Amino acid sequence: MKSALISVGTEILFGEIVNTNVVYLSQELNALGIDVLYHYTVGDNDSRLREILELALSDCDLVLTTGGLGPTEDDMTKETVASVMGDYLEEHKASRQALEDHAKELNHPMTENNYKQAMMPRRAIVFDNDAGTAPGFALEKDGKHVVCMPGPPREMKRMYQRKVRPFLEKFSEDVIYTRTVRLFGKGESSLETELLDLIDGQEDPTIATYAKEGECSVRVASKRPTREEAQQAADDMVVQILQRVGDHVFSTQNEELCDVVGKLLLDKGLHISCAESATAGMFASELAGVPGISDALHCGYVTYTEEAKRNVLGVKEETLKQCSVYSAEVAAEMAEGVFRLTGDDVCIAITGIAGPGSPVPSLVPGSAFIGLHYKGKTITRFHKGRNVNRNWNRHYMVLAMLDLVRRTVQNDD
Repeated sequence: MKSALISVGTEILFGEIVNTNVVYLSQELNALGIDVLYHYTVGDNDSRLREILELALSDCDLVLTTGGLGPTEDDMTKETVASVMGDYLEEHKASRQALEDHAKELNHPMTENNYKQAMMPRRAIVFDNDAGTAPGFALEKDGKHVVCMPGPPREMKRMYQRKVRPFLEKFSEDVIYTRTVRLFGKGESSLETELLDLIDGQEDPTIATYAKEGECSVRVASKRPTREEAQQAADDMVVQILQRVGDHVFSTQNEELCDVVGKLLLDKGLHISCAESATAGMFASELAGVPGISDALHCGYVTYTEEAKRNVLGVKEETLKQCSVYSAEVAAEMAEGVFRLTGDDVCIAITGIAGPGSPVPSLVPGSAFIGLHYKGKTITRFHKGRNVNRNWNRHYMVLAMLDLVRRTVQNDD
């Protein structure tokens, strides 16, 4: 089944809001085996919406719209869709009652324009909105279907999950199952080269590589008659990918690296502390977003200056003079200083150059030295920077720290 998504709202065209609805709905429709061929965005204009709707229906069996179902004059999706589908609006009594009950519950006056939301195409299947006030609906003509949902993402997702997805499941002939393998420490071109024969020979499952914020990912998708068949095909392909690039893989379930590391620490009952210079607390902050991490994250030190590295962590003066603050030796002593202060299982430290400039001609901005003390041993790693920009450099440093923790703890046996 071929489908298109139409996002209605001038505010989207002006860039005032980010259109997350199309991402969510594309993923959901693909999971049902419904092919998404087009994304359209149109302002609150009847003639342009009509033009896009007719264009989409000329090539698709199913069109989903979001937005334009509210009470104001510029909300005209219902009127336009009804006209294109050869129908007209009439009051839907259950929707009117829901609107009045909602207003009474909130002790708000029921203004006349609110009743507009209770007007529905006569032949429509109406979807109630228990997260807002504007109902949605589905309308069919000559085997073509249009489904209209409210624009606010919270309302749209709730309606889709409760009403629209069950409605669409009857149209799904195949099931698409996807796995996302995520990697750190390998560029997209290198990744594609190692998987090239799999990519060139693909039919089903399909493989696609992506680059994102210092990471890479591989999306594996299989379209089969049943979920079990699709899952087995995707899982088998993931095994082949792991055989080639598994050392760089931190998740095969589309998890964030911080979540993987946090879960790893919690599962092993380990405590972690850190000392940060260039990242200035970003590593600790990233880990703090993991639920339950208080059982693993002990404390963090921001030691930005040489004085702080000496006085707080006990980095030797001669090390700073002989090796410079940007060195593996300083990173090692910082990590060991954290261990002396905390006695924690995992003690990690970083010193580096955030950029955009570099005080050391031989080091590119974004370069960092990481020290890690674990099970009585201290190791260091150097990450050469790319100097994208200061924020990107610091974000990449945090990923490098997380990945070093992951590799060390996972391989400690």
